[in-house]
Amino acid sequence: MGLYDFTIYNIIKHNAIVYKDRIAWKFGDQVITHSQFHENINRLAHGLVDAGLQKGDRIGILAQNSLDYIYLYGASAQIGSIVVPISWRLKPKEIEYIISDAHPKILFIESEFQEMIGKMASRFWFIERCFILDKPMEGFVFFKDLLGNKGGEIQSDVGSNDTFVILYTAASSGEPKGAALSHQNLIYYNLQTMCVWRLTHEDININLLPFFHTQGLVVCLSVMQAGGLNIIIPKFDADLAIKHIQEDRVTVFSEFAPMLTTILDKAREGNFDLSSLRIITGLDSYDTIRRLEELTSATFWTGYGQTETSGGSVSLAPYLKKPGSAGVCALLSEVKIVDHSGKNVETGEAGEIVVRGPMVFKGYWNREKETEYTFRGGWHHTGDKGYLDADGYLWFIGRLTEKDLIKTGGENVYPEEVEKVILEHPFVEQVVVFGVPDSQWGEAVKAVCVLKKGQSMDEEDLMNFVANRIARFKKPKYVSFVSSLPKNIGGDINRERVKALYREEMGVKKEKQQSGVVEE
Repeated sequence: MGLYDFTIYNIIKHNAIVYKDRIAWKFGDQVITHSQFHENINRLAHGLVDAGLQKGDRIGILAQNSLDYIYLYGASAQIGSIVVPISWRLKPKEIEYIISDAHPKILFIESEFQEMIGKMASRFWFIERCFILDKPMEGFVFFKDLLGNKGGEIQSDVGSNDTFVILYTAASSGEPKGAALSHQNLIYYNLQTMCVWRLTHEDININLLPFFHTQGLVVCLSVMQAGGLNIIIPKFDADLAIKHIQEDRVTVFSEFAPMLTTILDKAREGNFDLSSLRIITGLDSYDTIRRLEELTSATFWTGYGQTETSGGSVSLAPYLKKPGSAGVCALLSEVKIVDHSGKNVETGEAGEIVVRGPMVFKGYWNREKETEYTFRGGWHHTGDKGYLDADGYLWFIGRLTEKDLIKTGGENVYPEEVEKVILEHPFVEQVVVFGVPDSQWGEAVKAVCVLKKGQSMDEEDLMNFVANRIARFKKPKYVSFVSSLPKNIGGDINRERVKALYREEMGVKKEKQQSGVVEE
């Protein structure tokens, strides 16, 4: 560790001294202080090293949120190993791809995934050990066995710019890419968030988002660095969330639609007290945000960012300052808008959003060409379209044609990935997938299909076909079967025309539903 290095582990060590007896974590009936957290991480780090883990090795985690999940993040920060969190929402084929790409030396899973992982084991020659997190099982080593009696720090040379976590992004080219984030990336995010939200050791965050999700991880770490309390729940549960908000006086949480709507509805039904809430951040509708701020004293913060920028770190602002915007350019990010040739555009003119600063990721894991391409000209090219107004507010317009993306309930879905799966169906000739507005999820997946001559199927059949092959959140919520798709002059499918036609169709249906008439 060099003169100018500071890591996630240094934060944990600092808090064990400064906030020694303050509660740092709650998970079920487990209550852990900052000093206990530090001690347990040291014990786990010794156990991992004894199991063969070294600096630079990867550990995979396939599990719901838990205190053990956070222990693994902390111990890896001390050793210099790299955490690869894997979404449990994915299908086996998708999970296998991520594990095969990241090559973890050790894998940590919950018992419900042991059968699936067992079937893949022969292809994971690089995995040396597999531990079960939640309970002892025959044929697997129990996680708790790693927590031995050895104390003290592991002697390791971990630097600020060393990779701390690899977060896999949605599959823009049919295959997910691992975004490598360093200790420095996340610490800068923490400091910016602490400053803007005025986080202190008095703040209490409930983790509603999964720890494999960028936003779920970074908000958790920000409150940790401030010396605050993090409450962990395995996955989103509105009843449990409200119970903690009222009893523990939660001040902060991050969410994606429809979480906040569900919480507000249940709070109204049960007359729950939400008065402790101070900061809510995420993605939600104008009506839901107005409702939150009318019912509580909390402020809803909006922002723009990507996994590649350590989450929503590029722009931040209270949503109702300029409803519809993505916020003002953040303290530690430089943002500009460029045209297709990389030249700056005028204020108010649309172009590609490009970013640079200490929160921009190190690059894509084992993908040098993709990394070079996104970093061309010394800027991270987001592939998103937007503009900056005269006050420095960023307005997100949509995705560039080369990077079409659907944002549904906080999850990224690339149309190309869904289209590839749909085209595996023997009845489907052509398909175009795109996003449509959705009151519950913000955006939903729609598929417009042409079937092969003489074939027929219904919407439910196609939805189930997709859901059985990739994560359920990627399946179409809406399906249209048509006789043909519009073409351009070269004979290729005119995707923009398809979107315009069938988004318009959605609007007509929605109007008729609202008036009490449904036309299929």
